[in-house]
Amino acid sequence: MEVRTASSPRDVKHYTTERLREEFLIQNLFVADEIKLVYSHIDRIITGAATPVSKTLELTAGAELRAEYFLQRREMGVINIGGAGVITIDGRTYEVAYKEAMYIGMGSKDISFASKDAANPAKFYINSAPAHKTYPTVLIKPEGTPEEGVVIVKDENKVELGSLEASNHRVICKYILPGQVESCQLVMGMTGLKPGSVWNSMPCHTHDRRMEVYLYFELPEDAFVMHYMGEPTETRHIVMRNEEAVISPSWSIHAGSGTCSYTFIWGMVGENQAFDDMDGVAMKDLM
Repeated sequence: MEVRTASSPRDVKHYTTERLREEFLIQNLFVADEIKLVYSHIDRIITGAATPVSKTLELTAGAELRAEYFLQRREMGVINIGGAGVITIDGRTYEVAYKEAMYIGMGSKDISFASKDAANPAKFYINSAPAHKTYPTVLIKPEGTPEEGVVIVKDENKVELGSLEASNHRVICKYILPGQVESCQLVMGMTGLKPGSVWNSMPCHTHDRRMEVYLYFELPEDAFVMHYMGEPTETRHIVMRNEEAVISPSWSIHAGSGTCSYTFIWGMVGENQAFDDMDGVAMKDLM
């Protein structure tokens, strides 16, 4: 598990491009038959991925957590962005299809990841946060019929915003949040841009009460997203390719523009779970 320390905005404004990428960009997450994890001191979030191809992958705590098992003091959200997969939790098996998700509550001990077809492997994207209470483990589907252990995203949590004229026509699908899937602090979902739209999270915002991580995907090989970060009056950019993630401290804006439309997963950890708790930044104030 890679460990990254927190950064001060006073220091970040002096970073070179290379240093900025070293601190905040997360690359090479989806490695065949490996679990890759990055532990950030910023609100103690763990960002990672499990990519089972020819074998089942077992999630362990590692020395960094000083725990008997990974979720001894943590909760976790998982979204599959690959082929059909299987997550087994304490002996119970869940089939997780493309863009389906799971919330796994604190105290779950034996967790493993597998693919149903090695030729089209699952790609399980992971966000994990410290927890103080156990909430039910559930499979989350954007569409379908509710059943035991399965939550269907409510219509009010599928929000269409923006316009093609503003190049930001998008659909926000909220997976883990109060009133739908309860958690201690993790909030997680996905935003998909419509064809012809390239801007996300603009006008931009910050939220001092929580940090955020973005994973950009569904980008062609020769495409990229220009991710914007930093204080509103000290903005910086990071060039991001397909299936790369970026850490956004609470003091930083987090927005992007792409060479084409794309999708991104957002995960938030911190003090407040209210999705709309944002400190907006006027377009005229950006520098």
